[in-house]
Amino acid sequence: MPPPVLLDYSHIDFSRPIYDIEAIRRVNPQRNQMEHLTAVVWEDIAQHAVVGYKDITENEFWVPGHMPGFPLMPGVIMCEAAAQLAGFYAQKHKLLGGDFVGFGGMDDIRFRGPVFPNSRLILLAKMKELKPRRLATFDFQGIVNDKIVFTGSMIGVPISRTQTPPST
Repeated sequence: MPPPVLLDYSHIDFSRPIYDIEAIRRVNPQRNQMEHLTAVVWEDIAQHAVVGYKDITENEFWVPGHMPGFPLMPGVIMCEAAAQLAGFYAQKHKLLGGDFVGFGGMDDIRFRGPVFPNSRLILLAKMKELKPRRLATFDFQGIVNDKIVFTGSMIGVPISRTQTPPST
C-alpha cells in the first residue's frame, strides 16, 4: 500500500508558477543537463512545505541510454529533482546559510512506479528538521498522474564557494 500523500496539491494551479525557471536559476546553481526543476508552484513558509515540478521531455540526456527503446527516468535523477526543490526552498528562505544547498544524505528511498518522457513529475517536499547553519531534513515525494512514484527523506547542507575544490 502506498503512503499517504505528503501534501494536498489538489488546490494548486500548476499553470501559474510562483517561481519559473529563471527565478530558480537565480537561486539554484545547476545548469544545462543538471537542471531538474521546471517550476515551483506553491510554498507554505509556516509548514516549510513546497511543491514544484519537472516536465520530462524526449530530449532529456538520459533518454537514449536509459533504457534504449524503453526510456525510463533514472531513480537518481528523480532524487536530484526532489533535492533541487528542497534546496531551492531552503536557500530562497535562507534557512541554512552558505552559497547553495548540497546533498548531505538520503534515507528510506522507495521507487513505486516508472517515470517516462512526456510526463510531469510533481515534486512535494516538507521540512521535518532544521539545525541552522548545519542541516535541514526534508521528506519528499514524486507524483505522476496522481500516483506516488517515489518517496524518501533527504538532508541538505550549506555549501560555501570559499571551500576549496580538490586539485587534480
